[in-house]
Amino acid sequence: MESAEIRRRWLSFFEERGHTVVPSASLIADDPTLLLVPAGMVPFKPYFLGEVKPPFDRATSVQKCVRTPDIEEVGKTTRHGTFFQMCGNFSFGDYFKEGAIKYAWELLTSSLADGGYGLEPEKLWITVYEQDDEAERIWRDVIGVPTERIQRLGMGPNYWSMGVPGPCGPCSEINYDRGPEFGVEGGPAVNDERYVEIWNLVFMQYERGAGEGKEDFPILGELPSKNIDTGLGLERLAMILQGVQNMYETDTLRVVMDKATELTGVRYGAEHGSDVSLRVVADHIRTSTMLIGDGVTPGNEGRGYVLRRIMRRAIRNMRLLGATEPVVAALVDVVIRTMGEQYPELETDRKRIETVALAEEAAFLKALKGGTNILDTAVTETKAAGGQVLSGDKAFLLHDTWGFPIDLTLEMASEQGLSVDEEGFRRLMKEQRERAKADAKAKKSGHADLSAYRSVADAGGFTEFTGYTATEGESTVVGLLVDGVPSPAATEGDDVEIVLDRTPFYAEGGGQLADQGRIRLDSGAVVQIRDVQQPVPGVSVHKGTVQVGEVTVGASAYAAIDLNRRRAIARAHSATHLTHQALRDALGPTAAQAGSENSPGRFRFDFGSPAAVPGTVLLDVEQKINEVLARELDVQAEVMSIDEAKKQGAIAEFGEKYGERVRVVTIGDFSKELCGGTHVHNTAQLGLVKLLGESSIGSGVRRIEALVGVDAYHFLAREHSVVAQLQELVKGRSEELPEKIAGMLGKLKDAEKEIEKFRAEKVLAAAAGLADSAQDVRGTALVTGQVPDGTSADDLRKLVLDVRGRIRGDRPVVVALFTTAGGRPLTVIATNEAARERGLKAGDLVRTAAKTLGGGGGGKPDVAQGGGQNPAAIGDAVAAVERLVAETA
Repeated sequence: MESAEIRRRWLSFFEERGHTVVPSASLIADDPTLLLVPAGMVPFKPYFLGEVKPPFDRATSVQKCVRTPDIEEVGKTTRHGTFFQMCGNFSFGDYFKEGAIKYAWELLTSSLADGGYGLEPEKLWITVYEQDDEAERIWRDVIGVPTERIQRLGMGPNYWSMGVPGPCGPCSEINYDRGPEFGVEGGPAVNDERYVEIWNLVFMQYERGAGEGKEDFPILGELPSKNIDTGLGLERLAMILQGVQNMYETDTLRVVMDKATELTGVRYGAEHGSDVSLRVVADHIRTSTMLIGDGVTPGNEGRGYVLRRIMRRAIRNMRLLGATEPVVAALVDVVIRTMGEQYPELETDRKRIETVALAEEAAFLKALKGGTNILDTAVTETKAAGGQVLSGDKAFLLHDTWGFPIDLTLEMASEQGLSVDEEGFRRLMKEQRERAKADAKAKKSGHADLSAYRSVADAGGFTEFTGYTATEGESTVVGLLVDGVPSPAATEGDDVEIVLDRTPFYAEGGGQLADQGRIRLDSGAVVQIRDVQQPVPGVSVHKGTVQVGEVTVGASAYAAIDLNRRRAIARAHSATHLTHQALRDALGPTAAQAGSENSPGRFRFDFGSPAAVPGTVLLDVEQKINEVLARELDVQAEVMSIDEAKKQGAIAEFGEKYGERVRVVTIGDFSKELCGGTHVHNTAQLGLVKLLGESSIGSGVRRIEALVGVDAYHFLAREHSVVAQLQELVKGRSEELPEKIAGMLGKLKDAEKEIEKFRAEKVLAAAAGLADSAQDVRGTALVTGQVPDGTSADDLRKLVLDVRGRIRGDRPVVVALFTTAGGRPLTVIATNEAARERGLKAGDLVRTAAKTLGGGGGGKPDVAQGGGQNPAAIGDAVAAVERLVAETA
């Protein structure tokens, strides 16, 4: 049975039994504590935590998931993978243990003809939590599973919680016996390789308190509403139903391995090392394709870092298998064709996915060459210092700057006889990730515990946003935090976070900056608001400072935004939509939005593009935008179902999570996007849009920065003033400026060349005198000296080689000259063949001189260059060279 059929049967089975089919959420987690969705229940987490009331009593989904904690183990074992699909069925206060168990058994054991998976009941083993008598009774007495195939296990394997105070409960796992060829008998308690877990049923019936680990926490009592959360690993079931040994041999991964075999000529099953590489390639290319499909782009932090890491591991492993040409295009094509039946959006977005993936491959192949040089230098320095371990900061530099996976650094260092300080590297990586996560979380929550905001939501409900139609209005203070802690009151000078029952303040989101303004209380208190965030869904937290009086919970208030700021941001946001559509018209659908920021009077817009946008295209885009402004198109917003929005062709931003009802912003007949932000009413209100330019911000991602309205006018006015000044200076019209300035620069370059030529001739003129000044040191002709300050490194090198060439005869020659350039000492030393035969090598001499100068250097035995920090030490450096020549010659 193919994976797509397993998925179809799952959804059909539960839909027929009253479950709402919920499409897979994006892999980009809508949760500040997660980078990517690691489990099927994550999209339902707000319902289980009580943050949001579920719109259904029963639900089912097949959720895309990515886990990377054990990424180094991928391929080495047949059980570790980064991408998987989790089939889940969920009950919110509806059916509980008996219902979940009956559904699971029916679907697994029903015949193929009846829509089930057709597993043999006698091959299914059950585990239950050791204290869950009810679950064991249902399996034994209701389902009829023999007692000997039901095993009780402890909290570690058979008890679930989110790791924080909240819902928890016992689990019951269904395991499949793969037979004696996979190990000894005795059930999953003895051998989880033979008895592989395929379905986990979680019975959320208790509330847990604070504690460490999976077992050390108190059970506070039963939940008022008991829930069901189950998860079946699609790949594991596919492994069983397709009769293969491991998940890499299932239909959606085996085809990728086969393509890798075709590209490299390495057969799967021939050798363990190559098998590991083939499995890494199959897993990582599929994961990369799915991540890019959901809008992730390669980068050096967050989820972008995860994507870059796994892509580069895949590319590297293809190189280890013998690939010498780019391979990503062929591999991604296989993934899209294979997974496209389950996720049609992969085919729809094929061009964008391929563009991002190919750009990352090209960048890594280029970095591989440059990073190798850096690694070679680091290895040489480590060995020269007598070390045997490459430092963690060097490995981190290679990873962070050149994109080297740590295992690549480990392997290449090992080839040169060094190990790597992995602990130091991982410490730096951890610090980087923690900083990124802390910054993102702090931005939303201001370092307050999220439970504080949840308690406010529980007490006062969610915040009603009135800002689409109002810019001020009456409200009530329903929550107050001081220093991240709930407080009944705050006084003048306190930094506070205020939650209102209704507000005109827009909370930062969707690329739009938050409103600012004031909240006035009936008591006379005034709070200046500088930021608004939504740390938990539906709760707008107004961050500001109490300027006058005392703020108390329950007080009546009047909230008013800074209207000029709102209007300027609205102009920028509408301009962003116009820019997005104009770019798509010019470059195609691959110019998909990858991020934005709309601030007063200006905006930046990130979009996918494998290369820089030509200046002429950018001018055309700018012209088209301003032509739309002149058409005075109305801007309208409408709330509709997500399906209706898609039918109307509305553009959705990658990575954003949308509910069943969405807000669609339409600008005349030009643009239609899903958007929750604020906008102008008519394009004429924008006045003017000026694109300042575009640049790269990462592999395959470009950024446009622009000004809107009065800010755009001020910029153009300044530009006009500069042009007028240049016209006066060059005595020409504006259209003549490029030609006249180019001519002046050409003449300046010619003059600089003449000056350089004269200076070089002057330096070389000293060559004869220097050659004549050679002293004899034990039969070696030695020339040392200091030439005029400001002599360039190239001129000094030419002079040294010229002097060496002027000293005729067969005797050894050493020329060591010094200068000061840019306030720093510089030396170039050359030797002839006779000198090198006596052991006088330029590199050794330069290192001696450079060390005296407080620096370093190196080069070839015949000529080398070095420098330092202390010009006053040139005399000592000359003496050091003379001593070394005397000792060696």
